[in-house]
Amino acid sequence: MSQALTGIQKAAILMVALGTDHSANVIKHLGDAEIEQLTLEMANVGKVSPEHRDLVLEEFHQMCMANDYIARGGLDYAREVLERALGESKAFDIISRLSTSLKMRPFDLVRRTDPKQLFSFIQGEHPQTIALIMTHLPVDKAATLLASLSPDRQADVAKRIATMGRTSPEVLKEIEKVLERKISSLAPTDYSASGGIQSIVDVLNRTDPGTVKVVMDALEVDDPDLAEQIKRQMFVFEDIVMLDDRGIQLVLREVETKDLGLALKGSNPEVTQKILANMSSRAGQMLKDDMEFMGPVRLRDVEEAQQRIVKVIRKIEETGAIVISRGGSDEIIY
Repeated sequence: MSQALTGIQKAAILMVALGTDHSANVIKHLGDAEIEQLTLEMANVGKVSPEHRDLVLEEFHQMCMANDYIARGGLDYAREVLERALGESKAFDIISRLSTSLKMRPFDLVRRTDPKQLFSFIQGEHPQTIALIMTHLPVDKAATLLASLSPDRQADVAKRIATMGRTSPEVLKEIEKVLERKISSLAPTDYSASGGIQSIVDVLNRTDPGTVKVVMDALEVDDPDLAEQIKRQMFVFEDIVMLDDRGIQLVLREVETKDLGLALKGSNPEVTQKILANMSSRAGQMLKDDMEFMGPVRLRDVEEAQQRIVKVIRKIEETGAIVISRGGSDEIIY
């Protein structure tokens, strides 16, 4: 019986049954510890009997169906459909396993919704509701959602995220009902940490520069102190002048020359001078020639090149090779 197998054994058998290509796509979404545990089990599983394989695949299929039913109409709808299809006992078993995982975090199905569909679904919601939902999304998806809003709502939602405190389970559950995503419940005494300065900084750092400008310009008018706090924790391309010569040289080793030329086409003279000062005369002249040869370029291409360089800088910062000053009296350490 499939129930005699542990969860990790079932996962290993499923990976073997799916084949290398599909298994590789699954593993990409796992954490290091999970990959290590699953890989070890796959190595030990040996030959899988047809009986075990079929039982695991059938259970996997039932769990997928249950998830689909939940996405369509919630946990109660899924339970009703499964009871009619598989019987009360089997349905209870499947729903119980799913409920355990679904209770781990709110808005789980919203996380898996395509950003365009999600925008269509929530665009009529109150900005506070949108802000709360965004704090429970991966930052890349939240950035896409923020960019999809109208300029006036972008600033409003950004401010609400930055100033949001902790949210009670009752509020989260009510919003999930409104969104027809009744898939999780939290313990009465549990509170979910939402929002804050770092939350909106993470979103803005992954948002296109045009949206960032709209949001920050509006916040500087509406709440200058808040705008200043956010700016201190953000890093934009022009902030490269905050790095000392060694830091800039580390960055120059990692960026593409074409990206550098494009990015500098839209930067101020101070940034260009700082970059050229950290290049050899020959390399600097080649860069200037490349920029001149480019001629007029699209603003979007310039912004995308700047974003790629900023990503390189953040990646280097994560390794500890550079530490970027976020304002105040802290110095840059290399």
